Amino acid sequence: MFSLPLSFVFIILLCVSLFFYYYSKRTIVEKASSIGKKAKTLPVYYGQNAFLWSFFPACIFLIFLTVSGPNYIDQIFFSKIQDLNPKFNSSFIDLILSKVINVANGKIETDDQKIIVLANDYLSAFEKFYFYRGLGAVLCCALLGLIVTARQKPSVNARDQVQFFMVSIFFISALIAILTTAAIIFSLFFESLRFFNLYNVFDFIFGLHWSPNVAIRTDQVASEGSFGMIPVLLGTLLISFIAMCVAIPIGLYSAIYLAEFAPSKVRDYIKPTLEILAGIPTVVYGYFAALTAAPFLRDIGAFVGLDVSSESALAAGLVMGIMIIPFISSLSDDVIRAVPQSLRDGSMGLGATKAETVYRVIIPAAFPGLVGSILLAVSRAIGETMIVVMAAGLSAKLTVNPLESVTTVTVQIVSLLTGDTEFDNIKTLSAFGLGISLFFFTLILNIIALTVSRRLAENYD
Repeated sequence: MFSLPLSFVFIILLCVSLFFYYYSKRTIVEKASSIGKKAKTLPVYYGQNAFLWSFFPACIFLIFLTVSGPNYIDQIFFSKIQDLNPKFNSSFIDLILSKVINVANGKIETDDQKIIVLANDYLSAFEKFYFYRGLGAVLCCALLGLIVTARQKPSVNARDQVQFFMVSIFFISALIAILTTAAIIFSLFFESLRFFNLYNVFDFIFGLHWSPNVAIRTDQVASEGSFGMIPVLLGTLLISFIAMCVAIPIGLYSAIYLAEFAPSKVRDYIKPTLEILAGIPTVVYGYFAALTAAPFLRDIGAFVGLDVSSESALAAGLVMGIMIIPFISSLSDDVIRAVPQSLRDGSMGLGATKAETVYRVIIPAAFPGLVGSILLAVSRAIGETMIVVMAAGLSAKLTVNPLESVTTVTVQIVSLLTGDTEFDNIKTLSAFGLGISLFFFTLILNIIALTVSRRLAENYD
């Protein structure tokens, strides 16, 4: 018995589904000719119906087995290890199981024969699971294809069935997205409640000192920690503001040039080059900020007599702004090009120049879309972590001086949840307090911006 890789099973499912697509098309034509009537719709819809019902349910079945299968096998071997010695506690069994899995995967070696036997059995169980998983998915696909093909009749409107199937898939996808969002919000909310049961919510929101270091002994200094989020939030706003001061003018002006003024040949070169910035990993931007931008700003500051920290909000904000330029530029370009040509022609016909048309007609017409692109860029700036860690530091200072080191909400969340974390600790739970606060802050910001853009769009109409 050999294992069936997931990609190979997927290709088999696709081939079987395509077979039923063509087979159903031919079958429905034969059925229609045998009774002397035409099919209700084109044969292609009957083929699509057979393809959809054979491919998608089998893929869902395959995904379910792939996700749940390893956990099922781990539970089986957990019971096997427990049977070896009932005195083992669950933590020790988990440790042995991890060793068995590592030996089975070839990551470590051992001389313990019991571990080796269990590892071989574990590897064999996975190979059998992969085989039966693939076989079950292929049989499911074939069975559904046969059933749908056999039940289709020329008098049935297969086009409506295909449309109903696709609408159902779209609805389920939207429902999954909504439920996932709701699950994230509720999990964040309940964990935040645990933190606010341990720490006063007003002290958290209005506190001016952030020091989440909880001492081991109660007699140590600052044993209870300090969780005032104002310095962290202020650092987030400061770096995001600097980034937006860089990204919005450059991104918006470049989008206007590309959409309205640039020749097609120039646009074909500039836009892909500009969008290369979006493909650069954030850690590379972090290296650039830490090794190039920060020393350059420090040297410039020393030359003019300013004390610029080696890790400053200015360095992080400038590099973050460069990173965000493609987001604003690409989205704004699409929004501006979507403005009807009739508005441009009408403005030019009344004697306006190209620049006046852009300023007085195109920008107001595209304003709601431009606000959306800017909001996306702001969200990207607020959620950025790597650049801030490498260029702005981890110290939470209550300052608006861009030449000093600051930190952001996301950086503190990462630092609090890194390593061996215990979720009964107030230090760890404070990360959820920061998360829910940032969620409500960005939500209010989006609501205000969207309300303003809609009112301005209504006034323009």
